[in-house]
Amino acid sequence: MISISNGTVHKVPTDLHKALSADKKALTQWETLTPLARNEWICWVTFVKKQETRDDHVGQVVSRLKEGDRRPCCWIGCPHRIDKKVSPSVKGILAKRSKKKE
Repeated sequence: MISISNGTVHKVPTDLHKALSADKKALTQWETLTPLARNEWICWVTFVKKQETRDDHVGQVVSRLKEGDRRPCCWIGCPHRIDKKVSPSVKGILAKRSKKKE
């Protein structure tokens, strides 16, 4: 099994690990990312509810890394980090999302 670097909070999930392992260029780019950037990609993949969306995100990680993207665009950042406070703007976004779910 290929060793792939984790994020600051999140470990690389199996589906993303498999996709990165299958694409040398994406994996090489992944390993150049900071732990925080890797964490944001991982969270962006795992934060979604539907498997179909998750599968799409895994595919996008690979293709976007190969295009040179270093972070997921328009992502609010990982709300799971406990080493820093959640910013007021992210709190607002999360509050709006939780109201939609009610």
